[in-house]
Amino acid sequence: MRTALVYHEDMTAARLLWEDPECEIERPERLTAALRRLQQGGLEQRCLQLAPREASEAELGLVHSPEYVSLLRGTQALDTQELRALSGQYDAVYFHPSTFHCARLAVGAALQLVDAVLMGAVHNGLALVRPPGHHSQRAAANGFCVFNNVAIAARHAQQKHGLQRILIVDWDVHHGQGIQYIFEDDPSVLYFSWHRYEHGRFWPYLRESDADAVGQGKGRGFTVNLPWNQVGMGNADYLAAFLHVLLPVAFEFDPELVLVSAGFDSAIGDPEGQMQATPECFGHLTQLLQVLAGGRVCAVLEGGYHLESLSQSVCMVVRALLGDPVPPLSGPMEPHRRYGVGGWGGWVFQAGPCCSCFSLQCPGVHPERPGSPGPSLDQPPAARLHEALAQDTAFTALGKVLHLLKGILDGQVSSGVATTPAAAAMLDVALRCSLSHRAQRVLCVAVGQLDRPPDLANDGRTLWLDIRGKEAAALSPFHVSMPLPGTTGAFLSCVLALVLPLAYGFRPDLVLMVLGPAQGLQEPHAALLAALLRGPAGGRVLVLVEQEPTSQLAGILARVLHGDAPPSLGPFSTAPPEDTQALLYLRGQLEAQWKMLQVAAPS
Repeated sequence: MRTALVYHEDMTAARLLWEDPECEIERPERLTAALRRLQQGGLEQRCLQLAPREASEAELGLVHSPEYVSLLRGTQALDTQELRALSGQYDAVYFHPSTFHCARLAVGAALQLVDAVLMGAVHNGLALVRPPGHHSQRAAANGFCVFNNVAIAARHAQQKHGLQRILIVDWDVHHGQGIQYIFEDDPSVLYFSWHRYEHGRFWPYLRESDADAVGQGKGRGFTVNLPWNQVGMGNADYLAAFLHVLLPVAFEFDPELVLVSAGFDSAIGDPEGQMQATPECFGHLTQLLQVLAGGRVCAVLEGGYHLESLSQSVCMVVRALLGDPVPPLSGPMEPHRRYGVGGWGGWVFQAGPCCSCFSLQCPGVHPERPGSPGPSLDQPPAARLHEALAQDTAFTALGKVLHLLKGILDGQVSSGVATTPAAAAMLDVALRCSLSHRAQRVLCVAVGQLDRPPDLANDGRTLWLDIRGKEAAALSPFHVSMPLPGTTGAFLSCVLALVLPLAYGFRPDLVLMVLGPAQGLQEPHAALLAALLRGPAGGRVLVLVEQEPTSQLAGILARVLHGDAPPSLGPFSTAPPEDTQALLYLRGQLEAQWKMLQVAAPS
């Protein structure tokens, strides 16, 4: 089993014992509704289920003061009147005789999840816990939070497992100021939070929740706050925040572990957030995070008070963690506002199971004949295909490609990889078959010496992205060409700031990714590109590879399409000025047509 689910029914014991309109939304049904939906969808049964232990007081002391832990221990013996009086000393907090036990279980769940992931028992997982934790501080409860579950888990990963770089992603709609305070001077923890802010008029009403709070001392630059100054942010806004703000920073930071403060009060319908992100959006965000840290992602529940929205969002996160395709994003892919993105590290811009065709039973094709010469690549695609069809090898490959393509479009498999001669000709046939079969819009990402079919119409049904063009050129809104970036930083910039925004804005029914002759991508880069292209079309990706028989690339691509994390990109290298300028030029040419590019502030 690849995914752990950590839960204990004792965490439903604590509940509000008096009337308090502010606190009544944090109730046990938050856990039971989410768990019930996981069970109904068959997701719980597919996870390795772990029963949490109570965190020890020494583990609580990784973050909290001994006096505060002692105070919380004493709540077990207090009566209702005393609990209410103590609760009143904190902001938006209630205590119950079971609070200390529940809160220790919540921390213990996060610790067990981290241990299971870092010791290799599972790839990733979700801790379904309450009370939440990200507002809790060293010596204070705050905002329903008693102990800071994620912060303690990060310190535990450092001390027990020796990690040196941990990314904490907080997508709760409230600022996790407790986490920020704990790590604000620590460069080993990169903390990212988006949150409803409204120029300081939304809880917790803190000046340090604004974008200019970036950490201090050695930790300066390792806190990234993205404050929402209006409500109604939707899928396009959340995705743009990841592509243009979080992921560029995260790739350069190169975390060894990703911890998610997974609050779903940022989902549609929640009375606290008043945002419009649909549940599947959180599955897409989880998929994007899984390309980091070798896929070691630990999500820990924070807020979320609309039970239907909360439970559906939890299911989408678990589906993504399991490696399942996530449904395409709904709604207009038009961000509401421009984001001011500061340069960080020199390159952030201002501004179903998978199955390869070789495991399918392909009817009507002949076994491959080793040693058959390939067609000449200096001929036009139609001539190359005609010559290729005269050879058993190419005929067999074409049969497999079309059989696999039909399986993807019919929903029999989600995605696949095929090695093939004459990749350009195969792409031409696959593209035309897709458009005549079921696909209304097809995204083609061509890498290598591959020419766009000259008679392909600019009718909005195809978007052709050429990442091995001779120059940066937007030949039309649906035909974009760019030279292959020469460094890791330039490649990431190209993918995050151009390819994925265009892909999500286009909303394809199918992605055709082709690695043609002299494609030049290193295997980790090709795998990352394939993994990221799973999102826009709901996992429907067909990768065609023109390669030598000894290459391992097809196997790597098949694994990432199945949901595995891509290999590490290796040491980060900054994008050279010429690559940055080429990308900025393309964005300027295309942003009038593609709203997902309209997020960069002027340099």
